[in-house]
Amino acid sequence: MATVEVPQLSGYHRPAVLDWITTVDHKKLGILYLYFTLFFFAVGGVLALLVRTQLAVADNSFVGNDLYNQIFTMHASAMLFLFIIPVWAGFGNYLVPLQIGAADMAFPRINALSFWMLPPAGILMFAGFIVDGGAADGGWTAYSPLAQQTGVGMDMWIIAVIVLGMSSTIGAANFLVTMFRMRAPGMTMFRMPIFCWTMLVTALLQLLATPVLAAALVMLFIDRNYGGQFFDPNGGGNVVLWQNVFWFYSHPAVYIMILPGMGIISEILPVFSRKPLFGYKAFVFATIGIGGLGFSVWAHHMFTTGSVLLPFFGFMTFMIGVPTGVKIFNWLGTLWGGSITFPTPMLFAIGFVSMFLIGGINGTFSAAVPVDFALHDTYFVVAHIHYVLFGGSVFAVFGGIYYWFPKIWGRKLNERLGKLHFALMFVGFNVAFFPMHMLGLDGMPRRIAVYAEGAGWEALNMLSTGGAFLIAVSMIPFIIAVVWAFMRPMDQPDDPWEANTLEWATSSPPPEYNFDSLPPVRSERPLFDARQGSGEGH
Repeated sequence: MATVEVPQLSGYHRPAVLDWITTVDHKKLGILYLYFTLFFFAVGGVLALLVRTQLAVADNSFVGNDLYNQIFTMHASAMLFLFIIPVWAGFGNYLVPLQIGAADMAFPRINALSFWMLPPAGILMFAGFIVDGGAADGGWTAYSPLAQQTGVGMDMWIIAVIVLGMSSTIGAANFLVTMFRMRAPGMTMFRMPIFCWTMLVTALLQLLATPVLAAALVMLFIDRNYGGQFFDPNGGGNVVLWQNVFWFYSHPAVYIMILPGMGIISEILPVFSRKPLFGYKAFVFATIGIGGLGFSVWAHHMFTTGSVLLPFFGFMTFMIGVPTGVKIFNWLGTLWGGSITFPTPMLFAIGFVSMFLIGGINGTFSAAVPVDFALHDTYFVVAHIHYVLFGGSVFAVFGGIYYWFPKIWGRKLNERLGKLHFALMFVGFNVAFFPMHMLGLDGMPRRIAVYAEGAGWEALNMLSTGGAFLIAVSMIPFIIAVVWAFMRPMDQPDDPWEANTLEWATSSPPPEYNFDSLPPVRSERPLFDARQGSGEGH
């Protein structure tokens, strides 16, 4: 009997690059966010080293005044708008659907749009360096009249920040719908992981505050190009109006930059203390309280303008320390009496708590109006923001990377290299930024490119510059650890840490559909409950 051989059809496989460019999978988009933001973290770090090199010695001419203003403006812009804010979207994109037991974000295509708005905005912002007049040089705060005087690079910066704000806003709406509508059966709001709660409040802040900044930037663009006179005092505008509108966004933005980091730390500490988070509901309400109070303290940036109700904003600034203090005791209570181990994620988490505590305390100094008058626009303020946003946010970012690396990439980062990374970064950070407290108390103003010999600031500035370069050196073991990990096969189990939340109930890395099945959700620690039910546990 004759037989006919039927040709086998091979499945079509899209090229890997095209697959990543066109993906709507929340996990791949989360990874793209992380790659993008870590790239701009490196760019911002290089610019920071240029700033510190210029300030290392008195009367330095390493870079000229104009270029220095561009460098320090773009350093802050890269770190805030292109790293810290979108990096949380990266963690959130990857983790929120997994933590709530969902298959994807609520609006996958909008999710992809939210990411793909970032690269052109970043390119546009930094393309200012190659146009006439150079990049934006009015500081990341873009105060008038400084922002009225510069070239086309400032217009490019304005458009880039508007686009970044659009990305942030639509991403925030996506997170809110996902968490409100797509939780697993049994997962009530008070059974959501703390990281999800911090992302929820962050998304609310972004949705409410970012359009205010967008409106202000449109007015600034009209001022600069069409004679709008909103903020230009030469035409009857009001420079303090810009400060009010800018800080109405930018102080809530500080919590946009730190709340998800608090959520990451609150996932790490219980796992390596072998205890539940102390005061889960208190932590949730403290997070909501920070989000609400964040809109009532913007004018503490403006005490010296003479246009502020000083007692009210001073009092509210003290008040916002209360829910933040509650969180410190949540974390300390979690550690207290725990069976603590110290892998690299735990080291970064403890580093976060200690450094953020210092940043919170020195911020409370500035809530006292007479003290603020003395310290306003000095390096004391520079120390404060870096203890909050580097000692806080950046430590949380690396804690999260080391913690979730086995889940995202199926490999674990080398512990010795990770601990060396932490030690160098911790020491370098404090050497770089703690002396700035003394510089501020001694009267060194921020934003200056040159200071005179004999001012008494030389030794502390040299020390600070050395610390900045030590931070840069600390990245070497991290890079080696990442390269080493990718040279090894994917060998990590579903739950290498014996963790608590649902993302550890699926394979490492997870499949495209996320879960084959879900354990029942009866508390905020469903995996712990599942281990207890099967006779395992910590």
